[in-house]
Amino acid sequence: MLDVVIVGGGPAGLSAALVLGRCRRSVLVCDTGRPRNYASHAMHGYLTRDGMPPSEFLAVARRELAQYDSVELRHVEVTSAECQPGGHFKVTLVTGEELESRKLLVATGVADKVPDLPGFADLYGRSVFHCPYCDGWEVRDTPLAIYGRGRRGYGLAVELTAWSRDLVLCTDGPCELDDEQRGKLERNGIRVHEGRVARLDGEDGVLQHVVFESGERLPRRALFFSTGQEQQSDLSLRLGCEINEKGTVRTGQYEATHLPGLYVAGDASRAVQWVIVAAAEGAEAAFAINTDLIARELR
Repeated sequence: MLDVVIVGGGPAGLSAALVLGRCRRSVLVCDTGRPRNYASHAMHGYLTRDGMPPSEFLAVARRELAQYDSVELRHVEVTSAECQPGGHFKVTLVTGEELESRKLLVATGVADKVPDLPGFADLYGRSVFHCPYCDGWEVRDTPLAIYGRGRRGYGLAVELTAWSRDLVLCTDGPCELDDEQRGKLERNGIRVHEGRVARLDGEDGVLQHVVFESGERLPRRALFFSTGQEQQSDLSLRLGCEINEKGTVRTGQYEATHLPGLYVAGDASRAVQWVIVAAAEGAEAAFAINTDLIARELR
């Protein structure tokens, strides 16, 4: 019987494993190596780690965990998890192996719904981004495009006024905006282009033009998109967790869920989806897990 199984070896999962390892808890971290920021060349906004490549960050974290002999990291997928009578969990790996743990932390994060546009993949992570807080500084005061419709596209366009005033919202069809939203964008100099997007043209990873089916070419230096996201893993859903309108898990204090002993941390649980926040959520969940285990162990 393990103390904790952590599903997901990103910032949240590894941060939780570090705290729990220092609490002398037996921990297994299961990870498949598919992080949300796989295309990113650098992460930002993390004090002391600003500009560090995400792969380097994870490598450093794994090395730090190696000194805690009660923490094991395995490259393996968790295919199912069930709450058992008595409140512990049974976890099944893709290998067929079954494990039991007193607590379960899901830290698998989310995956962006990436637009299926020619040229997008070649530019993703270098001049096509989803988070202005992560990458807006690097393209500040340059011509930017926003890709998205309705509330998502509108919200991202308004947000990006902090980084540039040369903004065009490309909705790739009907914009799905009401008159009030259109008016606010117009008053703030944000153009709306409803033409169908044919492709993105760039060179050496740098966006040069958004090309429309009409043949029009819109010069832009970078593009930010908001087309929705989904859970990387459906474990939380299968365990009965509630998903909010943004597609993340509703959690309470210290990342606890409706199910005693089940915690969800990182991008899977909160609206502010930054690496530093995910790491903090993992640490909070670990604190709550260890506190509850101590209470149960006391005579």
